[in-house]
Amino acid sequence: MSIILISKTQSPEPQHADVTFVSNSIGRHFSSCKVCVIVPVRNEASHLHQTLEALRNQTDGSGQPLPRGTYEVIVLVNNSSDDSFQIVTRYAQAFPAFGLSAGNIALPKDQAHIGTVRRLLMDEAYKRLTLSGSDDGIIASTDGDTIVDSQWVFQIMAEIAKGNDAVGGRILTHKNEQIARLYHLRDVTYRCLLTHAECLVDPQVHNPYPRHFQYFAANMAVTCKMYAQAGKLPILPFLEDVAFYKALLNQDARIRNSFHVKVYTSTRTDGRVEIGFSEQLRKWQQDEEKAETQMVEDVTLLISTFRLRNMLRRCWSKYQQTKRIDANELDHITSHLQMDTDRLESALVNSTYFGPLWSMLHSYYKETNGAMALQPIDQAIAQLRAFINKPDVTVFQKSPNGNSLLGGYARV
Repeated sequence: MSIILISKTQSPEPQHADVTFVSNSIGRHFSSCKVCVIVPVRNEASHLHQTLEALRNQTDGSGQPLPRGTYEVIVLVNNSSDDSFQIVTRYAQAFPAFGLSAGNIALPKDQAHIGTVRRLLMDEAYKRLTLSGSDDGIIASTDGDTIVDSQWVFQIMAEIAKGNDAVGGRILTHKNEQIARLYHLRDVTYRCLLTHAECLVDPQVHNPYPRHFQYFAANMAVTCKMYAQAGKLPILPFLEDVAFYKALLNQDARIRNSFHVKVYTSTRTDGRVEIGFSEQLRKWQQDEEKAETQMVEDVTLLISTFRLRNMLRRCWSKYQQTKRIDANELDHITSHLQMDTDRLESALVNSTYFGPLWSMLHSYYKETNGAMALQPIDQAIAQLRAFINKPDVTVFQKSPNGNSLLGGYARV
């Protein structure tokens, strides 16, 4: 069977770009598809075959192949100067039973970025999954230099089946001798410990510990319903996934940061975007060459922020249930925020979702208190481990910037 995967060029607005995705599966019915995986690609010839292999060989929890039609994969190659598109074409020809669709597009310079391409793909996935009138399908995202775990699709479906709206999976890196990887591993240790502390101070039923800190495009998923509710993926030249995560939080989406949903990505320092993982690795490598200390945000102030958010969340939730506000709780929160009580009460009463309420108050708090203090990462890791071991007692007396502690937390 001769298979040609072709696409057309763009229209002036990226969200309405005229892209034709051609599938290698004749007579495929969208109604049987539960997950649509999207893969943006630009000059990924050295990684793409492995990426497709991992996506094709998906299994269930017992290691058995997922039933045909459970998921499909959509690849969009854009502005590539290598043979990435030809690799997808040959792969589709070699495995006609694999639900693979692809397109190739040449975007103008001002639109030729990851935000445009990922939005095109996610919109296409949304269109396909909702074609039958249902919005319970799942859009899953990864990258062209990333290898998904053999149970990746299965574990995403399992987390969504628990009532979650979105899933952020763990992004791991392959072992290598780069010094930047050591910086990365220290950063991961710090952030995982910080997430553990966050779970102790401000727990969430849908996202309990153990959980991690990542919701990034190389390993994220969202239901069609929540994708539309959040306003779809923002079209940004970089950090489009971070902006989408904020949009989900503003809708109080139930986001699960699952260790069971895993991918492995490259540790290259020649990334495809101006700001991203590759750029961070390059910066860490430069810091090591200059013998600069790896710095992170002040742990004591972050824990205080988690505690403040928990107090506000409880107050808001109680109001949603009873339409009453406890005056003492309100005064306690305003004293920490240094905000007028009437202003806080008005914001709390008029907030349909907790996410925008917290975002507004957190911004106010940061503006009032200035830039967040920094501390060496080794010190931060030690403090977090001590706090996790004894979260109900004061385990360190001062933050690096001299803030005193109140009941084990920095005074906010």
